[in-house]
Amino acid sequence: MEWLMWFSKAENTKPLALIIFFVTFIGILIYVYGSRKRSKRLESYRDIPFLDDQEGPKDKQ
Repeated sequence: MEWLMWFSKAENTKPLALIIFFVTFIGILIYVYGSRKRSKRLESYRDIPFLDDQEGPKDKQ
């Protein structure tokens, strides 16, 4: 149970949290830029918020 006490000290948890967040960030970068096929698919999603604005006249009727 002494290993749990290691987490209770701020000088130990801050570097651990930094490593966890850094690894997560690198994982996200690898996911996004790791495959050209995936990057093209993600690029196709960039206009999704504006698609509702183009169909505005249909909603008014």
